[in-house]
Amino acid sequence: MKQEMEFAVIRRLLRIRTFSFKFSLQVKLILSFVIVIFIPVILFSWYTLNEESASALEELAENSKNVLEVEKINIENNIELMGWTGQLALSNREMNNYLQIEQFQDAAQVFRIKNDVVNSFQYYLFNNPRIANVRLFTDNVYVNEIWPVILQESRIQAKSWYDEVMKSSGLPWWEIQENVAITNEPTEPSPNEPFMTYLQEFKYPDNATHNGILEISMKLSNFFSQTFDSVQDKNSQLIVVARSGDVFSLKEAPVFAQHSAEELMSNVKLTRNAAVEELQFKVQGQSYVAFQSYIPSIDLHLVNMVSLADTLEGINQSRVRNIVLISLLVAFLVLLSYSMQAIILRRLKVLRESMQQVRSGNFKVELPPISGTDEVGELGFHYRELILKINELIQEQAARQAAGKEAELRALKNQIDSHFLYNTLENVKMLAELEGQDLISDIMTSLGGMMRYSMEWKQDYVMLTDEIQHVQHYVSVMNIRYDGRLDLRLMIAPECLKQETLKMSLQPAVENAIKHGMSRMHSSDGNLVITISAVRQDQTCIIEVTDSGCGIPTERLELLNRMLRMEESAYLDARKLFVRRDQDSNGIGLRNVDQRLVMSYGAEYGIQIESQEGSYTRVMMTLPYRVMGEGVNLYDQPADRR
Repeated sequence: MKQEMEFAVIRRLLRIRTFSFKFSLQVKLILSFVIVIFIPVILFSWYTLNEESASALEELAENSKNVLEVEKINIENNIELMGWTGQLALSNREMNNYLQIEQFQDAAQVFRIKNDVVNSFQYYLFNNPRIANVRLFTDNVYVNEIWPVILQESRIQAKSWYDEVMKSSGLPWWEIQENVAITNEPTEPSPNEPFMTYLQEFKYPDNATHNGILEISMKLSNFFSQTFDSVQDKNSQLIVVARSGDVFSLKEAPVFAQHSAEELMSNVKLTRNAAVEELQFKVQGQSYVAFQSYIPSIDLHLVNMVSLADTLEGINQSRVRNIVLISLLVAFLVLLSYSMQAIILRRLKVLRESMQQVRSGNFKVELPPISGTDEVGELGFHYRELILKINELIQEQAARQAAGKEAELRALKNQIDSHFLYNTLENVKMLAELEGQDLISDIMTSLGGMMRYSMEWKQDYVMLTDEIQHVQHYVSVMNIRYDGRLDLRLMIAPECLKQETLKMSLQPAVENAIKHGMSRMHSSDGNLVITISAVRQDQTCIIEVTDSGCGIPTERLELLNRMLRMEESAYLDARKLFVRRDQDSNGIGLRNVDQRLVMSYGAEYGIQIESQEGSYTRVMMTLPYRVMGEGVNLYDQPADRR
């Protein structure tokens, strides 16, 4: 039986071999080429697509966890603030004396206590605008109610949390209340907004006899600032789940467009784990992932609900796009293989026909002219043809990449509603001016100018004055981070004020100066001086950006200058070496600017870097001298307020 199976296999292989003999050599070569190329391409593509999908989901999870951690930090800060306010309230000696009186007070005494004790008590405790209310509820019958701070405890004994506070024996108790109003007086907090309340029992000096309950309130939107912030990622939204199971969140968030927060939370099993836990689920075919964390100090859960719709759609689009590209690549390779093999086999066919004629006795056969005298010459001919073909492919690929980059740039420009963002900054600036916050107003002015300049991309060429004004805004904003230690100085020749310049060409140089200069500061006063100068030399304009940083070692400086004009493959290899030696460098910004200058004006223009280690770094930009229309006078700009 075993022998028969072996014979059957051998016969099948022989039939396949006999059948393959019927194919021409060209067909065999094409089939082998498809098998050798197509299978590895499919395997590599499958691996790449899986890696891209995993990377996208991993990045989404990391960002969501970061949002959760930031909100937890805000919560801890608010817990500390309310706890500190509670300590101040219970340590007020005059207030404690009044809460412990043992006889009734006449009207004059009550009026004096209101003016001397309660008013100062309110002013002292309400100095933080996030604190909405501080109230003391006492069971001392001799204490008169002084609205809105001192009230009788009987007003809150029916509250659901009252017994829990009493059981806590003086320890803080946290409660989310839908309504903290008691009498609906105008001075009370709004009854239509939930509050986070800090509740604590206080006692007489014997530390045993109950005296009353302290209540400190903060709006839920202030306590959970990230949760109720309207400016968030449209695909995620924070949710607060109280110990009662009530859900609090921004109801109009895009994540809840199809399913409410309560409906989504019904699919999440909450745990009492302070670490972040991840749970993925589906609701009516819609995929979600929930990142939850328990906060034991206030006994509630914080959940970041993330919709996977856009992420999965992006992964699917990438998968379809890659499959189409792979199919086109395989088809192109097959066509290319067929053409090249036809050229090679045509020579063999001619030789075969000639040999057949010779075999039949025709010795006067005329061979077609063949370049070269041997096989090397023929291979050289085909090699030259292949090089021409490769050049055509490179040009086509470069054209496709350029078109793709242009499409990406247009898509990026259209992603942000510049007018909305700029108007929002203007509103913030007006609010800062109304509050007397001049520094914030100046920052908003600079930031608004930067955003308007970078987003309103109507043309690629601007005047040098416009570029420098954008850099001035950028340095003003960065000075907030570096406490005013950035000193921008301008030395612009008058004839260069209207010099034509590529838009967004100066900021990368200034950004590099700040990034590397401030990270390795060597000056005694800790300040970084950045000087921008521009002079005309014959038919060129030389723009220099010099910083007083620590400079660049000679070896690395030479590598940086070579990287500006390297071919892409060599640049990628050199950049890997550079990044290993300097983790803070990316080397991309100046190279991009140099490439734009070369494409716009020619190879004789571009960027050159000079530096002296321990002294300075200078980026020199060479442009053809060209004058544009009217612009802004740099020296008429108001000085930045520090």
